[in-house]
Amino acid sequence: MSSELNEQKRMGTAMQAIAWLIFMLLLGFFFHDMLGKQRNPNQSVDSMVAPDGMREVTLKRNRQGHYVANGRINGHPVEFMLDTGATGVAIPAALATRLNIPRGAPYATQTANGIATSYAATLDSVSLGDIVLYSVPAGIAQGLTGSKVLLGMSFLRHIEFTQRGNTLVLRQYP
Repeated sequence: MSSELNEQKRMGTAMQAIAWLIFMLLLGFFFHDMLGKQRNPNQSVDSMVAPDGMREVTLKRNRQGHYVANGRINGHPVEFMLDTGATGVAIPAALATRLNIPRGAPYATQTANGIATSYAATLDSVSLGDIVLYSVPAGIAQGLTGSKVLLGMSFLRHIEFTQRGNTLVLRQYP
């Protein structure tokens, strides 16, 4: 009888440990998702097309004060950080390789860390929600780490944008 009781206690302890493990995993997934939405509140971009053909995208600012949003380059999903201080679209070299974006001529760029070498590229298409531009000049930046693409003025100069509070509205007119 006592060995049966010990076996039941071990089973009970094991079941409790499994329940706690499952609880901790679910909690981890919840907080990972919540932190991801704080870093990129525009994982699903709010976009519309007006009857006159005007396309509008509304973005929310993240907790760090940046506008980060999911979009596409040449049909491939990417994460953009809008950067009005960047002359062009800047793509990390590792991401450009994954997206099969060919490198053109090298050129020097001024970055926050000094002079760096980038490579000219032309993107077939860049899209943010319903806003799409074609043949967008870009640079493949050797020193840019991470996977975020800086969406600079070679894209943004074709778009009207207005910021109010924590919201940025982008409009593309036909």
